[in-house]
Amino acid sequence: MKMKTIARLIPLVAAGLASGQAAAAGFQLLEQNASGIGNSYAGSAAVAENASTIFFNPAGMTQLKDREISVGMSAVRPTFKFSDRGSSSLGAFASAGEGNDAGSWAFIPNAYMSWALTKNLYAGLGIGAPFGQVTEYNDPWVGAAQAIKFDIKTMNLNPSLAYRINDKISVGGGLNYQKMKVEYIRRAAVGPVTPLNVAGTSATLSADNDAWGWNVGALFTLSPTTKVGVSYRSSIKHDLKGDLSFSGPAAGRIPTLTTGAAAADVELPETFILSVAQTLNDKWEMLGDVSWTGWSSIPTVDIMRVGATTPAQTLDTKFRDTWRFALGANYRLTEQVKLKFGVAYDQTPVQSDQHRLVSLPDSNRTWLSTGAQIKVAKDSLVDLGAAYLRVGESHIDNDQSGALGRGRVTGVYDARVWILGAQYSMAF
Repeated sequence: MKMKTIARLIPLVAAGLASGQAAAAGFQLLEQNASGIGNSYAGSAAVAENASTIFFNPAGMTQLKDREISVGMSAVRPTFKFSDRGSSSLGAFASAGEGNDAGSWAFIPNAYMSWALTKNLYAGLGIGAPFGQVTEYNDPWVGAAQAIKFDIKTMNLNPSLAYRINDKISVGGGLNYQKMKVEYIRRAAVGPVTPLNVAGTSATLSADNDAWGWNVGALFTLSPTTKVGVSYRSSIKHDLKGDLSFSGPAAGRIPTLTTGAAAADVELPETFILSVAQTLNDKWEMLGDVSWTGWSSIPTVDIMRVGATTPAQTLDTKFRDTWRFALGANYRLTEQVKLKFGVAYDQTPVQSDQHRLVSLPDSNRTWLSTGAQIKVAKDSLVDLGAAYLRVGESHIDNDQSGALGRGRVTGVYDARVWILGAQYSMAF
């Protein structure tokens, strides 16, 4: 009966996935479980406390019971409030406002199942959304020719296997089938002097793709109180295909404002995690995490009309590779309640004010988090977590004027992020 109930839950979770608001730097979503929020995801590849280890380190399945499920939901609320500091946009956008708050609430569900095939061989399936971002400004605003809305969605299916070599070493790996969708809306601009800039015409790119990747991990039990986990997730290249469409009074009046097929290539970054979990005594456990993300796989994004030899638009990201450092602690309050604490520093892939996009006004961020794990039955746990992300002041000076006709956006973003989450885990 339990397995039938779980089987019904999986398509519901999958249907709700793919939309998310990035809380990690760039547009990466760390919220692949809610149980890690309380520790700022410190120890993510070493703890293996529920079936969500399938994402962070599949080798951790060997630490679980014969059959386990884990389902969760994270609610993310970023704030991106822009203050103009001398932008020089064209036409109707020159004094059109600051766009209000480009952030909004987003909900990120997840689901995992693991089961023992033999004493040492485990199989599992994870469903999550590892990348996502939505920024949406009030229209019109001073940067509308650069972006009004930018929406990235993913959905990832991760079948996995894990094998216990001996009592000290386990290894695991999996395949990743990933769907990606992108919607990008901005006001059309075709040059610095054309009256079409004020014609209220919008350009919309809608594109999607399916692609495959892989992940591996290993878990080392150095002593009864010390575990070390390492994991790697491959990059995934998406050849996005769809349409570049136009709406409004100027649509179709010149060739550059004519609807047609379009494409864009994006290689989502590879990641590496090194984690440690150290039990100090019967009350305290310490956790640590160092992770690397290869964001330099996205130096630019060229939006191409099908058949064209030059891009219709280039997003000049110039992303750099980034590091993330996290420390966490768990305190056993009672047999039923464990308290969680965490801090982390998360580096942005954005290199400079000139390459900060209005669609991704990202900056370095510091995590402060807490949570609790509650044993609600013999084999059932509920995790609750909350995190506040202090985002450094994000200055922008993105100049797309001249021949591009999209103006120069100069100013500063007041940004922060709140994350709330809950996870239910059960063994049977």
